[in-house]
Amino acid sequence: MTKKKSATTKKKQANPSSRHRPGQIHCLKLLRQLSAYIDGELPSDICQEIRSHLGDCPNCEVFILSLQQTVILCRHRPVPPLKSADRVALRRAILKKAIAK
Repeated sequence: MTKKKSATTKKKQANPSSRHRPGQIHCLKLLRQLSAYIDGELPSDICQEIRSHLGDCPNCEVFILSLQQTVILCRHRPVPPLKSADRVALRRAILKKAIAK
């Protein structure tokens, strides 16, 4: 008879390279700063902290590389023309969301 592995046993077998050391930036903190990091809007000390995290966290490294490629592709695509009615509807939707906050 074999026993099923419990959830705690599975957690212990997690990939050691995905574990964070004490005091190290964590994935969620990185994600909150990702846009500013890609746009070069963060102070150098925070950028260094993020680069250090990326070196230790393969998941975040793959994610940010993918996001950077997406940004590059979007910047090199022509802006599609909007019909006047679509432009008005878009402005209204933006204003509605902005006022709701």
